[in-house]
Amino acid sequence: MNITRQRNDTREHLLVTGEQLCLQRGFTGMGLSELLTLAEVPKGSFYYHFRSKEVFGVVLLERYFARYLQDVEYQLQQETGSARERLLNHFRRAERLFREEGHIVGCLGVKLSAEVCDLSEPMREALQLGASKIIAVYAQTLQTAQQHEAVNLPQQPAQMAELLYLLWLGASLQSKISREVQPMHLALITIEQWLNAH
Repeated sequence: MNITRQRNDTREHLLVTGEQLCLQRGFTGMGLSELLTLAEVPKGSFYYHFRSKEVFGVVLLERYFARYLQDVEYQLQQETGSARERLLNHFRRAERLFREEGHIVGCLGVKLSAEVCDLSEPMREALQLGASKIIAVYAQTLQTAQQHEAVNLPQQPAQMAELLYLLWLGASLQSKISREVQPMHLALITIEQWLNAH
């Protein structure tokens, strides 16, 4: 194995381990020494890849949102079903997953959104950029639904996309707090009403 490949593997291993710790304990609860012990990586290797814990956090969020965006695009840009149905199924799938697991699964955005915004400006910016990309995909899907289907949106696609994201993020946070599916279920009912075909 060449040195570059080995370094890339170490970097990815740190990010995978760090994401799991953040999902369990939050960013501030993730101790650097715990991360290094769990990943079995020396401190020098960590600082070779990341100048600080904050930089690590930014990269962690960028990596998460890149992966999540790819998943959302896959769900919303398929050729099967209408654009409206694909968008509704995207939210239904998340609600169903919560029902099955009893908690928010693997969502670093929900886990860290309230925690890091006042602690780190670069991490806040990474969260905002990630959210804006998801909102843009929602807007594109809503525009397609408006143009090709009998969907009468209460707002323009760009504003509607932001409303969807805000509603779902708030509902996800409340479901996480209450450990009940009801907030997500109410949000889903609202989204279904907003996207009701006429």
